Amino acid sequence: MRASRLVSILLLLQTRGRMTAQELADALEVSVRTVYRDVESLSAAGVPLYGEPGHAGGYRLLDGFRTRLTGLTTGEAESLFLTGLPTAADDLGLGAVVTATQLKLMAALPAELRDRAGRIAERFHLDAPAWYPDADHTPHLTEVAEAVWHNRAIRMRYLRWAEPRETIRTAQPYGLVLKAGHWYLVAGPAEQIRTYRISRIVDLHVLDEHFVRPDGFDLATHWQNYLAHFDARRHRSTATIRLSPSGFDRFPHFMEATVVERARRTATSPDADGWTRVAIPIASVDQALPELLKLGADAEILAPTELRERLTATLNGLSRIYRTAS
Repeated sequence: MRASRLVSILLLLQTRGRMTAQELADALEVSVRTVYRDVESLSAAGVPLYGEPGHAGGYRLLDGFRTRLTGLTTGEAESLFLTGLPTAADDLGLGAVVTATQLKLMAALPAELRDRAGRIAERFHLDAPAWYPDADHTPHLTEVAEAVWHNRAIRMRYLRWAEPRETIRTAQPYGLVLKAGHWYLVAGPAEQIRTYRISRIVDLHVLDEHFVRPDGFDLATHWQNYLAHFDARRHRSTATIRLSPSGFDRFPHFMEATVVERARRTATSPDADGWTRVAIPIASVDQALPELLKLGADAEILAPTELRERLTATLNGLSRIYRTAS
């Protein structure tokens, strides 16, 4: 670990120029005292490293010195695809590896390209999770990732949505997907590929059994097909609603993309009052009711009758509560 840290100090100074002991400590997540000891060790080893005193001082390498310790390790090369996803890398236990990879890549670039890459990093940041929902608790994620990487079968106790809730599954983990801040496992066997939400794994054992991935299996393609079929299975019914001009404008802010796209395709011309009729897919009356309530008085449910009656009963109940409260 210390040897890796010494290399990181060299790469940091090579890519960023002068850095204070505190800045190095923050970057490496160690104490300032540890940085002092590491700098002394580098100097004793003959590295042309010197400190500049004063408020604007810090450590820097002698002009013209460049370390050649920029070769990527196997783990660093494997983590390249995560360099733009710091949260995902941390979830998988690869945060430190990704940081080292970025340092080595930056150190290997000519000064002009290094500056341009640095400006990109300063100006753009990807934060995958949504704003308000709490992050999933995924204590088994790292184990699953190891099994995915080494083609090892797993046996898990899994909490399903349907009855019976708890089930035991033996699976061949093909890949991991991060969707809207939630981790999912895509797993075989090939004749029945399933998707599991990592947070719903209650217990997990990585088996000694190895498996062979199906020829031609592409995780990204499979996931896109899965999403398309998932929406088709989930949206088993249709609701017809009227939207006020304001409701039609606000509709995309409250509904998911599939519903918005269908509403746009089925929208009629505004009537005499400016209201637009649309048909939208719904999974069930229970699911659709709270979603449509978000639109308040800017939406009127026309069909199905059960959904309209449920909304009427809900509004009557609210009216009684607030009439009593006043």
